[in-house]
Amino acid sequence: MFGRFANAVSIQPLSASKLPPFAEHQNGYVMVSGLEIRTPQFAIITPHIVLFPVEGVSVRVLVIEDETKVGCFIKRALEEESYAVDLCEDGAKGLEMALVTDYDLLVVDLMLPSMSGMEILKTIRRERIQTPVLILTAQSQIDQRVKGLDAGADDYLTKPFAIDELLARVRALLRRGATESPGILQIDDLVLNPATRDVTRGGQRIDLTLKEYALLEYLMRHTGRVLTRPMISEHVWNQDFDTFTNVIDVYVNYLRNKIDRGRTKKLIHTIRGSGYMLKAD
Repeated sequence: MFGRFANAVSIQPLSASKLPPFAEHQNGYVMVSGLEIRTPQFAIITPHIVLFPVEGVSVRVLVIEDETKVGCFIKRALEEESYAVDLCEDGAKGLEMALVTDYDLLVVDLMLPSMSGMEILKTIRRERIQTPVLILTAQSQIDQRVKGLDAGADDYLTKPFAIDELLARVRALLRRGATESPGILQIDDLVLNPATRDVTRGGQRIDLTLKEYALLEYLMRHTGRVLTRPMISEHVWNQDFDTFTNVIDVYVNYLRNKIDRGRTKKLIHTIRGSGYMLKAD
């Protein structure tokens, strides 16, 4: 959750993995209350309130790895690159998550309890899910790698591996997947450039926090489609995000103030009882 600041933060009595959801202030900082947080890099405002930077994410990764230490190591490394990461240690449960959630990348170990990584791979390809898949395995035989690639894997990494190589392969797979996505995103006079992260409306630049940008990009990639709060929370935040909070509504309001306020044509619409939709009237 803390991204690249995780190593600098010591939290008592709760661990970082058990932190409650929080909302980002407009100045790019978040406030966590009810905790004592000590860090050498950021000042504590009171014994129970602290402000520190947080980065938004627009890439969602599922890691299916039954070795707890390896899985947690991968998860932390990816989160430090500002990706939202879900970690699963069971093959059958991992397959279920891959089938119902729109991930940008799957990192799958071959040897898993209840269902092998190869079975997961074959099943998602049979279901026509084209999400890039990076296979992890302790097996170095060429025939195993060939079988995995033929079954639909996009890349292969043999254990043990250097984390820098894993991250490089992840970036390459995400770039490859991005080439199949539209470049410049535009609806009416609202324009978003994923390469530069520039956002304009009517030619005027709009400054967004990283979390606001991640939310807007997700909305723009699904223009005209109703996005429920669970869908938004799973893609823009992560699986552990508490959907019963109003953080999503707060961020949508932030976007409305920056994108729609003072304009005749509104682009962000509330679909009562369902969620939100980005469309031009």
